[in-house]
Amino acid sequence: MAVSFALLWSQDGNLQVPLSHLISLILLFHSEATGSPLQEKPYKMQTFRIWDVNQKVFYLSNNQLVAGYLQAANAKLEEKIYVVLTESPGGMFLGIHEGKLWLACVKSGEKNTLQLEEVNITDVGRNKEEAKRFAFIRSQNGSITSFESAAYPGWFLCTESEGDGPVNLTNKPGDTTKITQFYFHADQ
Repeated sequence: MAVSFALLWSQDGNLQVPLSHLISLILLFHSEATGSPLQEKPYKMQTFRIWDVNQKVFYLSNNQLVAGYLQAANAKLEEKIYVVLTESPGGMFLGIHEGKLWLACVKSGEKNTLQLEEVNITDVGRNKEEAKRFAFIRSQNGSITSFESAAYPGWFLCTESEGDGPVNLTNKPGDTTKITQFYFHADQ
């Protein structure tokens, strides 16, 4: 929303603004400050590269997100991470496959697992309860990043420490068989 108006000055040097323009300016400020614009604000999607501290990148194998070592011709299989920020500080939705598949945290028995879902993340983001399954809280310590599930606090995005394996969730970030630390950088 663009607000344009001519400022009027009185003869005594005081600034005079027509009331209608002042109201427009207040509404614009309020809508941007509260994050609830008068018109729907589109979600901005950014692209990142991600790899774990053992240098394994994410790729899709048999419709499952896997972390592993890709070399030479296979390097083109690396999945970029598509990010849409949430309203929560540090919160974000993580997607792959050009933003068509989104990482979701789901309950499976006593365990929380990660699955890929084909959704319109803009629509999901409008429903706060539904959005929680897709949201991750990013924590950064220097160049290292970790991602905690917003739906299941204490559960973190992880890879296997040995060999190629599925990207999943763990509630034991200190477990030596799981890696919860990643390098996460904007794609150039």
